[in-house]
Amino acid sequence: MRDPEFRAEYEALELEYKLASTLIQLRLSKGLTQEELAKKLHTKQASIARLESGSSLPSLSTVKRVAEALDAELDIAVQPKSQPSTYAIP
Repeated sequence: MRDPEFRAEYEALELEYKLASTLIQLRLSKGLTQEELAKKLHTKQASIARLESGSSLPSLSTVKRVAEALDAELDIAVQPKSQPSTYAIP
């Protein structure tokens, strides 16, 4: 993480890996295999494996379908970045 180039690449993929990790945890908490989840979504196990790999960001509609299949809520937030306080609290 000390190398600025590596850090930039890592941070660029952070969202994909967080999403993948969350979906894996949800699937496992439901006791489903990738194959079982794929059947619920009328797709192939390989599609679930790709989704869980974190190598790319899936479409919002795909994430919504997966969340529904896992009986989970989809919550998306876009908010301003934290800004430093302009005053100090004594």
